[in-house]
Amino acid sequence: MSEQVILKRELNIGGRSMTLETGRVAKQASGAVFVRYGDTMVLVAATMAQHIREGIDFFPLTVDYEERLYAVGKIPGGFIKRESRPSEKAVLSCRLIDRPIRPLFPKGFRNEVQIIATIMSVDQDHAPEMAAMIGASTALHISDTPFGGPIGGVIVGRVNGELVINPTREQAEKSDMHLVVAGTRDAVMMVEAKASEVPESVMLEAISFGHDKIREIVDFIEKFREEALSLGLAREKMVFEPAHPAPEIDAAVTGRAEQKFTAAVRQCIDTKMPKKQREIYLDQVKSELIQEFAETFPEQAKDIEKVVDAAEKKVIRGFITRDKVRIDGRALNEVRPITVEVGVLPRTHGTGLFTRGQTQVLSVLTLGPVSDEQRLDGLGTEETKRYMHHYNFPPFSTGETKPMRAPGRRDIGHGALAERALEAVIPSEKAFPYTIRIVSEVLESNGSTSMGSVCGSCLSLMDAGVPIKAPVAGAAMGLIKEGDEIAVLTDIQGVEDHLGDMDFKVAGTKDGITALQMDIKIAGVTPRILERALEQAHEARMHIMGKMLAVIDKPRTDLSRYAPRIIQINIDPDKIRDVIGPGGKIIRKIVEETGADIDIEDDGRVFIGALDSEAGKKALQIVETLTKDVVTGEIYNGKVTRVTDFGCFVEVIPGVLGLPGKEGLVHISQLAHHRVAKTEDIVREGDSILVKAIGSDQQGRLKLSRKEAVPPEPGELELAAQEAAEPRRNPRPPRDRDRRY
Repeated sequence: MSEQVILKRELNIGGRSMTLETGRVAKQASGAVFVRYGDTMVLVAATMAQHIREGIDFFPLTVDYEERLYAVGKIPGGFIKRESRPSEKAVLSCRLIDRPIRPLFPKGFRNEVQIIATIMSVDQDHAPEMAAMIGASTALHISDTPFGGPIGGVIVGRVNGELVINPTREQAEKSDMHLVVAGTRDAVMMVEAKASEVPESVMLEAISFGHDKIREIVDFIEKFREEALSLGLAREKMVFEPAHPAPEIDAAVTGRAEQKFTAAVRQCIDTKMPKKQREIYLDQVKSELIQEFAETFPEQAKDIEKVVDAAEKKVIRGFITRDKVRIDGRALNEVRPITVEVGVLPRTHGTGLFTRGQTQVLSVLTLGPVSDEQRLDGLGTEETKRYMHHYNFPPFSTGETKPMRAPGRRDIGHGALAERALEAVIPSEKAFPYTIRIVSEVLESNGSTSMGSVCGSCLSLMDAGVPIKAPVAGAAMGLIKEGDEIAVLTDIQGVEDHLGDMDFKVAGTKDGITALQMDIKIAGVTPRILERALEQAHEARMHIMGKMLAVIDKPRTDLSRYAPRIIQINIDPDKIRDVIGPGGKIIRKIVEETGADIDIEDDGRVFIGALDSEAGKKALQIVETLTKDVVTGEIYNGKVTRVTDFGCFVEVIPGVLGLPGKEGLVHISQLAHHRVAKTEDIVREGDSILVKAIGSDQQGRLKLSRKEAVPPEPGELELAAQEAAEPRRNPRPPRDRDRRY
């Protein structure tokens, strides 16, 4: 049996070691890499099918990010006790890996490629998604797939003004940005970020800073493949020759198709034809062209269609780069007409309807108690989430009919982008003790529904009275690049996204960026293009925000009358048991009695939520009563509960829910400033009297004094002095009952 050959090499990223290894495991995959970064370990396997599935007219690339809870020493929750559907973090990590590698496969390639990243061990200081991205790039590069990489990827943070590569957990908590950059040696392929109003200049600097490190990673992977090839651990690349239409078809069809499409697109521009009408019109032109040449080339219908599609794309892009005009007649930096409405739905807590051209999003906000926060069962340290954004994209929004399914990766990704865009301005739980959920319903779609969701959601927050730190708006930039000709498009619509080279979404406040996401279809973009795109995005954002603020310029001062009222108080953590009671008996009684919801945190924070403010106040009063202590030196208005020969018992804090209150003894000597012969001479059962807490006895029982709580009556001090001067007659020995109560 031959000795196993293993290749293992080490790279420094962010001041820490990352190790790539191949040849030990998963050897039947086209390429497999074991990545170790700190104590984070990820196995990434890339496999290519050798045969093309019949009827496939797209590139079937799949990226799976498989979280294993054993990686953090957890057993899955629920009844099944095994991992099932991917978490939201896993879906977003799949997209993070997919987006920079997909454009690097050759056009026309149809073999199925699957990348599976299995997260086997997680050290919270070393992000598993970045280990998986670098592992995917390496596995593809040593495989036989015709991959045009490799790529590298890093996270860039900013701590105290200093840029940091792959920040640790402690650094990440202090960072005002979380920027993921991926790219090749020559260009940036993908950018995704959330930030706390970071200026555009700083963001550009951070992207450049990250790309410098990416170049080192790419060079390392190139050398890794060379060594793997020499050891027989890498495969020779498949030679892929894309199929081209026959030259005679190209020659016959192209000129005629470009002529007809030029006239058709000019007609669309001149008449500012709406999207659906334009689609029908251009489809008709396309059908006429295919029929026109079908008789001449009866066996080459698909080739004719390819040439016609290429001609349409060339003509539309040509109008943009050459004539600086778009298919709907707009200038390159022009935003479509905008309308804004709030308070659309009467019974919800907040709504914002945002319409930009033929893109329309209705965002609906719901406020709930802290107990409504989402529980997370994943590999990260975060266990709950109190602000959630969900995005729905029904087929009617594009005038189509499709089956309604569970949210797909795109829906989850767009919802997460809008969530990141607004997260920086959401008030803290301390300032606003509510769980916040926003649902963005896409009602019409013609480009950049995710940024429409950001705008609609910001409106819904202000309509609901959530005290956000600043308004947020967003816009999507596009790119048409033909040779040295570059056109950056503001507020792209669907056809420009489909036929263009970039979709660059930017959201933020007037002071800076809160979220970024860039997808491209070409082999990267340069810093100059990014700078131009960010400049136009800022102009667009300010324009859109002006339209929004003209309708509602700040959060409403009052919540919707249908929203719960949350009261927050802090109690001594040692008193939590007094509110909960044995087996939750007392807290259930409070809920039944008042109808309010009560959530208690381990640190003593108590959240009381109720639609009826009176119910909330009643619950608050009960909680305060249960946790209130009698303070020595304080004066209380108490109720006499019992009268004895040696004094009276006074309840200074009344009982609630059938539970006893807090009472103490006013000894007969403390009833008045003069000598009292009989307790009933001063008080009777049921009386309300003022008493002062004067301490506790050796058994911890409360001692009270009426004498120190009320001023003496006229002549009472003189009487007391006289009594003190007279010797007592027949003094009796103290009795046992004077000593106990």
